[in-house]
Amino acid sequence: MSLFKISIVFLSVFLVHNISFSQSNSTATDDDLQLNTITTALPFLSITPDSRAGGMGEAGTALSGNSTSIYWNTSMLSFAEKKAEIGLSYVPWLRKITNDINLSYLSGYAKLNERHTIGGGLRYFSLGQITFTDASGDILREDKPSEFELTGSYAFKLNDKLSVGLNGKFAYSNLTGGLVTGGADTRPGVIGATDLSFTYFNPNAKLGTNEGQFIFATTLNNIGNKVAYSELARRDFIPMNLKVASSYKADLDKYNSVLLALEFQKLLVPTPPILDVDGATIISGRNNDVGVIAGLIQSFYDAPGVVETDENGDYIQNDDGSYQVKKGSRLKEELTEINIATGLEYWYNNVFALRTGFFYENRNKGNRRYINFGAGFNYNNLGIDMSYLVSVSGQDSPLANTLRFTLRFTIGDSPVLENDTE
Repeated sequence: MSLFKISIVFLSVFLVHNISFSQSNSTATDDDLQLNTITTALPFLSITPDSRAGGMGEAGTALSGNSTSIYWNTSMLSFAEKKAEIGLSYVPWLRKITNDINLSYLSGYAKLNERHTIGGGLRYFSLGQITFTDASGDILREDKPSEFELTGSYAFKLNDKLSVGLNGKFAYSNLTGGLVTGGADTRPGVIGATDLSFTYFNPNAKLGTNEGQFIFATTLNNIGNKVAYSELARRDFIPMNLKVASSYKADLDKYNSVLLALEFQKLLVPTPPILDVDGATIISGRNNDVGVIAGLIQSFYDAPGVVETDENGDYIQNDDGSYQVKKGSRLKEELTEINIATGLEYWYNNVFALRTGFFYENRNKGNRRYINFGAGFNYNNLGIDMSYLVSVSGQDSPLANTLRFTLRFTIGDSPVLENDTE
């Protein structure tokens, strides 16, 4: 249980430091920070496809292995309870705006033997029907843009408690259908990317007098090339991200169990710098038009913070030509780029589940804040899950009332879980 204790201590130190940092009068607070969201190409790669994690605040990285682990954490497939599984998910998207955008996700895995597991997934995102017009508002044509992703997965079990996972991805994004805009031909966006994942799994963990299962997991997702939709356009990052998560499942008695999951998520994409009035000179932060590896590393320290202004609203320069940045605002902005997801799941007799969770994103980085609810039902080899999202961000969020549906079909019990207590 040493990893569990370490994670609890780390979390406590992080929260205490963050709260103290926010309340200090000598440093920046959330109210000081400006709106500075990070945008990416192919954002559909970050849409949660499944109903289980979708009902738990989108804290899915440290959940038990199933077919949707290919999206969250492939290494968890080494500890899946079933020999094979196929899952199909459907998500009507942005229903407050339109009724013809949706995400479909088909995934599955199979255990080859005690150490090796393979899997794959297909994600298809339909943006509905869009009318393209010219500068005068005249209709050019109707089109149905779409995007899809193909994933191949492999999990390798290092020992009874450790596993690693690898995904290879191909994604195709056709948003314009070759339409000519601004005198340039447009083209589909094509990417190749990979996911890396690691899991520590202890099926005989104790928390006080309770016995249960502890999971610690971390993933690097969507590490791949930048993409552009025309020769003249700037190439944009895809949503590369880092997730660090843990969960503990307490077996209360023979029939009842409760699982608590906690997850930290961070985009590994450079933060936009603050520019002067000419829009070309960086006065704080770093150039975010860099390569993939440079951008990934830079994302941990490139927040521009808050540039001080005088009584006229003009930026204050130092004698050396640099600009004054409010004390602590760079670190504070870096911390606001970490999203927090937490979820709770109750199972009765491994047949019926109730779920809830909360997702938090800082208001200066997108302001996604919502509560999730969900339920699940297992009967023999069939599983059905659904979830519902309630926005609490204080605005008319387009994500409000999002529903997710998942159908799973399992094949056989896994022969590799020698320490399984259930």
